[in-house]
Amino acid sequence: MITINNEPKAYTPIFLGTTQHSLRLSLQILMMVGMKLNDEIVETYNVTVSAIELGQLPNIGNEIAIDEITGSELSGFKAKLKQSDAQMQNTASTELEKLVDVKNVGRYQLLKGKDNMTQDMNTLEFDANHLKYVRQILNASQDSLAKRLKITRQTVNRFETGEQKISDKFLDKLLVTYPDLAESIEVQFDWVSLTFPDLTSKQVIADVLRLQENLFLERPTSQNFYTREMAFAGEKNIYIQDFAPVKNPETQAVDQKFGTTLYLTGKGTRLFEKALLEQNMNWRDFFEKARLYRGHLTRLDIAINDKWGLLDMNELVKAVQEKRFWSKSKSYAVHGNVDDGWTVDFGKSPFVIRAYDKHKEQANKGYDTDVKTRVELELHQDKAEYVLDEWLNNDEKLVSITFDILYTYLWFTNGKIEDQQLKSDTVRDEIEATVEPMPAWSLLTALGKKMKFVREPKKQSVERIEKWVLHSVVPSLAVLKKTGHWHEIIEAINTVELSAEQEKLVMATNKNAITQASRQLNINFEKPTKKYNEDDEQGKGA
Repeated sequence: MITINNEPKAYTPIFLGTTQHSLRLSLQILMMVGMKLNDEIVETYNVTVSAIELGQLPNIGNEIAIDEITGSELSGFKAKLKQSDAQMQNTASTELEKLVDVKNVGRYQLLKGKDNMTQDMNTLEFDANHLKYVRQILNASQDSLAKRLKITRQTVNRFETGEQKISDKFLDKLLVTYPDLAESIEVQFDWVSLTFPDLTSKQVIADVLRLQENLFLERPTSQNFYTREMAFAGEKNIYIQDFAPVKNPETQAVDQKFGTTLYLTGKGTRLFEKALLEQNMNWRDFFEKARLYRGHLTRLDIAINDKWGLLDMNELVKAVQEKRFWSKSKSYAVHGNVDDGWTVDFGKSPFVIRAYDKHKEQANKGYDTDVKTRVELELHQDKAEYVLDEWLNNDEKLVSITFDILYTYLWFTNGKIEDQQLKSDTVRDEIEATVEPMPAWSLLTALGKKMKFVREPKKQSVERIEKWVLHSVVPSLAVLKKTGHWHEIIEAINTVELSAEQEKLVMATNKNAITQASRQLNINFEKPTKKYNEDDEQGKGA
């Protein structure tokens, strides 16, 4: 017997396994529970259960001591367990304490006696050395800097000698006075993927994304165990994978299996930011809405764009080769070369920090960008959820969280880090106290928290095709034109039949408004050509 939303049911709860992740920061386990009646599973629930109350996980298929389930599909279900004996609780507490001792992931960690995120993330302040380095980059003397900031040279000198602490107010004034410096670093999302256990792809398009379904191409897939894919403009930029409905040959009834994953790639995030603009929403609004539909992040990439070339990838690679860096992860890898650009990865899934030459990467694809170097935080599953929780539930900007994570997990130095320092109980403190930091990395980390979290709405375009034609096809067309075959080409262009993917691409490219919301909103379509500071907009798209 079990009570579900205050209604007694003659069910036996059966443990069917953990879902998405097994151990959360709140010491909650998210699991699937089946309701057994007459030897059949008649219902299933995804429920959160207290890890302390539960103790050890039962084997899959075994009965689980759940007394009551409350909640709904949108808000989620919670389970209350039958009171276990004191000895079992003590055993569970001891085991959890052991786990807490070994699970150290910076700010996002489990702490004894606490059920939420700790405030122990390391934070780097903008100091005297950073100001000196900024002055060097700006090619400004103490005198000229003082005049621009309308302060005395003696004040600048006191800042640089450490005699006077650099305040937030001064740093803000510095960035206002030198707008190029204020725009030298930007933060933006570069990949977002979410799972929705209770929706189909068409429901995600209509209710979560609120995009026009006729702009999506439906096609079969076998990727990620799904059978159907809905792709915006027929391309893999914004796409959703789920299960195509299956007709029972005997009853002719249509069986629709639920569960879907939404993917927004690098380009997809820019395209979806146009949709956010049309709907007068920002990213925070979108994630809050996704959670109402039980959306769970499976991947979140946060890109730090260095537009000044503050970081030199050749220098970073050299520092890695010479062991002039410290990372919480012992795993790292270097790829590429000087001509095509370097990439350095630190860590493995579920959390990777990646630095690479963005300008060279784009040039190799035939594109131009004002970003010189990019540093990415690639977060999967729990790590992505932890960052989202911190952003949505606390009064802290995403930019600050991003650079606190970067500083906590990775550090470059000018001098070699000795092996004995890496074996110290307080490795990070030992290194910072004895080894001079790499000025560029240190400045990026300290200055970054004052930068903007931007969105850059863009329309669907055929730019990729155009670039390929100009580079690879036009020379051949010129030959045909000069040899008298031009009319055949024109006739072929006018009579060719486009594929379903190509038709969707044409439709999406020619559409100004791509969302359902556009029917009710007065939209300025010039805006998608500009960048916006997400933190300043409050969902107003301006």
